[in-house]
Amino acid sequence: LNRKIRARSLFRMGVILPNITSVAALTLVFAQLFGRDFGVINWVLAQFGAGHIDWQAGTASSHIAIATMVVWRWTGYHALIFLAAMQAISPSIYEASTVDGASPRQQFWRITLPMLRPAIIFSAIMATTGNMRLLAEPLLFNPGSAAATGGSDRQFQTAALYLYEQGFQQWEFGYASAIAVLLLVATLAVTCVSYLITRRLRTD
Repeated sequence: LNRKIRARSLFRMGVILPNITSVAALTLVFAQLFGRDFGVINWVLAQFGAGHIDWQAGTASSHIAIATMVVWRWTGYHALIFLAAMQAISPSIYEASTVDGASPRQQFWRITLPMLRPAIIFSAIMATTGNMRLLAEPLLFNPGSAAATGGSDRQFQTAALYLYEQGFQQWEFGYASAIAVLLLVATLAVTCVSYLITRRLRTD
């Protein structure tokens, strides 16, 4: 996305489009794709001789399905962060390294990656704290009476989904508030640790 290629703007737009789609529409579409009986994913697997997978019933399978939704939706967001960071690198640095005989592989490992370090850390913080608050994807992945429990055996229930269950289904608002406070403390702790790591890396 950072190189001068044909239809570069089209590629950039295609990368960011999943991020601006409605999370509800996205989850419902993926729930159909990962359907047990008529899902496209199971149909593709059947072409290779694999049996139908009940994606919602298994722990690993449900995690794979939900992770696929999250990755597909948020890849464009993180790609824009990396693209902006790469465009901030002065071209003269690459020109000087080329004169010194550096190969494109060496330029990536010695120039691009080190200078992308702040963007990588920021992206990791956003992804980690965002996943700690994951709610819509597991909630809509299994619509019905067991939606808030994250499956029949709570196999894909997240902390935010557990908060929703306790507060808006069990009406245990005190317990739900305690969960919310713990989520806040955990998010702040992850952010502070990441900030300290970032400062340490900058001083190195």
